[in-house]
Order: sequence, then C-alpha cells, then structure tokens
Amino acid sequence: MDPLSESVELSRADLALLAGLARGDTVDRVGRRLDVSGRTVRRRLRVICDRIGVATAIEAVAWAARRQLI
Repeated sequence: MDPLSESVELSRADLALLAGLARGDTVDRVGRRLDVSGRTVRRRLRVICDRIGVATAIEAVAWAARRQLI
C-alpha cells in the first residue's frame, strides 16, 4: 500500500459512501441515501480509490475499516 494513503483525509460524504457499501448497500441505494445517482457514486468511489491508493471498492472499504473511519 502507498505510504501516502496513510495521511489521506476523506470527507464525511466519502465515508458515508464507504459505510453504505460496508453495510452491503448497492451503489444505487447508497446514491439514494446521498441524494446522487448511482453513476455519481461510482465516479466518487473511483476518486476515493485513486486518492487512497487502492484498486477496488472492497479494498477502499477495508482501508477505511482498518482505520476505524467507518
């Protein structure tokens, strides 16, 4: 994992997105909860993954969980 990802801060909306996925919500359900489209959720998820240096949504959720952010 990229050492820079240790210092990355995510917004509350980003953490809410990851928490929804961790609960098992679909991308569309997360979008409805955040009042955005599923497409926007997927785009934001890609940005989150790039920022923290992971390749998949599952890795992003695990990254946030390990840091007790979600």
